[in-house]
Amino acid sequence: MQTFCLEVTGDFACFTRPEMKVERVSYDVITPSAARAVFEAILWKPAIRWHIRKIEVLKPIRWINLRRNEVSGVVPAGAVKSAMKQGKGNLGMYIEEDRQQRAGLFLRDVRYRLHAEFEMLDNNPENNSVKFAEMFKRRASKGQCFNQPYLGTREFSCDFRLVEADTTPVQPLPETRELGWMLYDMDFADTANPMPRFFQAKMQDGVIHIPAWDSEEIRG
Repeated sequence: MQTFCLEVTGDFACFTRPEMKVERVSYDVITPSAARAVFEAILWKPAIRWHIRKIEVLKPIRWINLRRNEVSGVVPAGAVKSAMKQGKGNLGMYIEEDRQQRAGLFLRDVRYRLHAEFEMLDNNPENNSVKFAEMFKRRASKGQCFNQPYLGTREFSCDFRLVEADTTPVQPLPETRELGWMLYDMDFADTANPMPRFFQAKMQDGVIHIPAWDSEEIRG
């Protein structure tokens, strides 16, 4: 399979650790699921699935404490379904009634190179890997995307650019550290009850190699 590379940069990022229940605390680096979402923002089709193979960290890992306003509630899914059936309903939320101020530990001034491949999911003759590869390269090189890519949370949008094979390589961060158990992605085999999957992440000289989804390194 062909590997594609994107370089992404952003002023802030938050790849939230799920074990933190109240305050948002980011992982040290971008997670595979967040990296996958960047690729999907540029090209997503039902016929393909993106797999992240490698993450290169290009800038030092830096932190910032921020306090933000958030709403504590969500619109109930049942209310949405009822409104869709009846054609009416009150789905509004009023921030003045539901505002919360929360502190968070985020990343700042981040820069990554993300390496990914896509897998074909069907045998439709109208769908082939060459067509989607050219489509992705064309869109990425022009800066086109279905939605603005972001770094963990939507308010932290990022810039991206396609890294061509003949581009002069940038040396990753000269640092090695254990990153611990990191969220890999969600398993949607049971759509009614999606489950998280984790892997033991390690950054070696600024490079994190991502195991395959079906490998023994992925734990539920």
